[in-house]
Amino acid sequence: MTYKRIMLKLSGESLAGKKSFGISDEQIQVYAKMIKQVHELGVELAIVVGGGNFWRGRTNPNMNRVTADQIGMLATTMNAMALNDAILQTGIQSKVMNSIEMPRFVDLFVQNKAVDYLKEKNVLIFAGGTGNPFFSTDSAAALRAAEIGAEVVLKGTMVDGVYDKDPHQYADAKKYEEISLTEVIAKDLKVMDSTAAALCRDNQIPMLVFSIEDPSNLVKILKGENLGTLVKP
Repeated sequence: MTYKRIMLKLSGESLAGKKSFGISDEQIQVYAKMIKQVHELGVELAIVVGGGNFWRGRTNPNMNRVTADQIGMLATTMNAMALNDAILQTGIQSKVMNSIEMPRFVDLFVQNKAVDYLKEKNVLIFAGGTGNPFFSTDSAAALRAAEIGAEVVLKGTMVDGVYDKDPHQYADAKKYEEISLTEVIAKDLKVMDSTAAALCRDNQIPMLVFSIEDPSNLVKILKGENLGTLVKP
């Protein structure tokens, strides 16, 4: 097995499936089955999910940025609760931990409690971002990965790795097999925001960027197949 404890970053948009908004029941069931397969490999799995299928507040120039980001945190909570429900239906134990206090709905994130849950073979879903405005869910994934001692951040995207330019727009885009976090920041490759990159670099956590369009890719990676782009500290 390649990794024992991983952080999986899923975009909120991916939960919408073929729709442009909301949660696709079909897509969330696909992810739940994928997560069950990972769990059955004996891997300790934590997940950070975005909220872009409900809210992308940064596109609204008229709203206070703090308010917009707080609404985004609520969007991630809805996604986390929906994903958690689907996972539980597969028979796997799963819990949501939020950066924001919502005691009637989900647990509050506490570092040592999160680690204990993972050791008890619970799947963990982290919601609410970092709990602060001006930070992306990529930053939340990097932060939580450091806090729980994850060996890698696996970022599922709609492309099969990191390119020097957008492969959807440029036929001559070059894919990197490996690249350093320092190069990602210097070349402004938009793999993740600079805060997330710095957190991974400073805590020596690699990031593997891969295509989640084929959900079987995650299990293939965990079994040692060379997929995606490894972004090294």
